[in-house]
Amino acid sequence: MTTKAGRNLPAAIITGVVLLVPALLGIFFFELMLIFVWTILLSMGVWEVARALETRVAPNGQQLRLPKIPLFLGAISMPTAAYFGGVEALTLALMVTGLAIIVAAALWRVRDPGRSILASVFVASWVPFMMSFAVLLLNLDQGDWRLVVVVLLVVSNDTFGYIFGVFFGRHPMAPKVSPKKSWEGFGGSLLGATGVGVLASWLIFDEPLYVGAVLAITVVIASTAGDFSESMVKRELGIKDMSRLLPGHGGVMDRLDSLVFAMPTAFFVVVALNGDAGGVPLGL
Repeated sequence: MTTKAGRNLPAAIITGVVLLVPALLGIFFFELMLIFVWTILLSMGVWEVARALETRVAPNGQQLRLPKIPLFLGAISMPTAAYFGGVEALTLALMVTGLAIIVAAALWRVRDPGRSILASVFVASWVPFMMSFAVLLLNLDQGDWRLVVVVLLVVSNDTFGYIFGVFFGRHPMAPKVSPKKSWEGFGGSLLGATGVGVLASWLIFDEPLYVGAVLAITVVIASTAGDFSESMVKRELGIKDMSRLLPGHGGVMDRLDSLVFAMPTAFFVVVALNGDAGGVPLGL
């Protein structure tokens, strides 16, 4: 069974369940399992983005090549560092990854080293670094529910945006980047996600309702920016999906693009509004 969007619906459902079950078990019962699953997903994301960038031919006619071993090591080390050492350790892991990229480019004598290093640092920053803030969320007070709520807000952004866009969408937000996204859909995302955020503040966290509203609004904005960012990258590279690693879904980054900016945004908003990092080292 294939949807109008060209997706294999049964395969998409099976893939979603296979990813969801270990994720929920990891969040609520076995955190190290979640870190393990997350490092696998980030490694897959690093591979597909690096591979997609390598399809780009530089102006000098040379094929771009990225040193992938440092990127894979970064995908493993960054979430692990975030879990055990907080923001400071995560930042250090990013810096070490950047240094390893430069050393690898020199040792392997990659062509066009300047563009190769810049592209590799972009991959390391965009995928494992930004995504590792999900692990920092997990380390906050009631971190398991914080992470679940942020994911629900991202899902609400997509769901309500789609519904309002289908029924009321008239004015595209960025037609050259993502023609199907409308301002009406964006308004629906804000309304739906804000409702979810307020309910979470009331029913789960016992905190002022404005905390959930502010978190929801910022997550919707960040999620939309993340979606647009991946769309711009894919349009620039002339591809529809980053890869076909996930049956029925396309690539890992095609599913996680909304989380790229949402996770760090949610982490800093929660810390700022609650005035407590929940034991996460911030270096402040």
